[in-house]
Amino acid sequence: MSLIARNALRQSALRSRVLTQSRAFHGPYTPEHAVPFSFKSKSAFATKTASYLIVGFSIPFIAAVYQLRKSAGAAA
Repeated sequence: MSLIARNALRQSALRSRVLTQSRAFHGPYTPEHAVPFSFKSKSAFATKTASYLIVGFSIPFIAAVYQLRKSAGAAA
C-alpha cells in the first residue's frame, strides 16, 4: 500500500471519528436552545434589545460630537 493511500485512509478514519463524536454533543434544536439568550419574558427581552440597539447606534454620533467639540475647543 502506498504512502498516499495510507494517508488518505487515515484522514478518512479521523474525519468519521470526529463526525461521530461531534454528533453526540448536539442538543434539541428548538428556538429556546438555538439562541444564546433567554426570551421567556417578552417585555424584558424587548427592553434589553431596544437598549442594546439604541446604545450601539448612538455611539458613532456621540463620538463625532465629542471630536467636533474637542477640535473646536483647541482652535479657540
